[in-house]
Amino acid sequence: MVRRGGAPFARWPAIRYAGAVTLEISTPALLFPAISLLFLSFTNRFLHLAALIRELYGNWLEKHDETLMRQISNLRRRLTLIRWMQFLGAVSLFLCVASMVAVMTGVQSLAVPCFGIALGLMGGSLVCLTVEVWISGGALRILLSTLEEGRKG
Repeated sequence: MVRRGGAPFARWPAIRYAGAVTLEISTPALLFPAISLLFLSFTNRFLHLAALIRELYGNWLEKHDETLMRQISNLRRRLTLIRWMQFLGAVSLFLCVASMVAVMTGVQSLAVPCFGIALGLMGGSLVCLTVEVWISGGALRILLSTLEEGRKG
């Protein structure tokens, strides 16, 4: 059933079924509220981490404590993930808009892949969020291990 010629990805099942799937204008629009809420969450996380880094940096200038540097390093990784979350979410939103425009102009062959990729990128953004939440526990583990070492010593 593989078509010869045509689109280079014609053998991929998701693209092969694209001709049978039609989108309504409301389908890509469903992601808009989710993306808006995620962006709000991502922005709040970013602003909180930025304030925390500034505070830890000020403390580090005073004390030059290695624990503070480990916490700052942890926060740097989290900021990188938040930037990726925001980037993937923004591209996902752009592809939702492109999908809606394609639906409005009657180009379903473009609307369906754009929407599928938008969903994939949104999923990638959520994977980054999950990893960032996991890493956020690392800062607490650093504090707890320092506390335990201080009690032993």
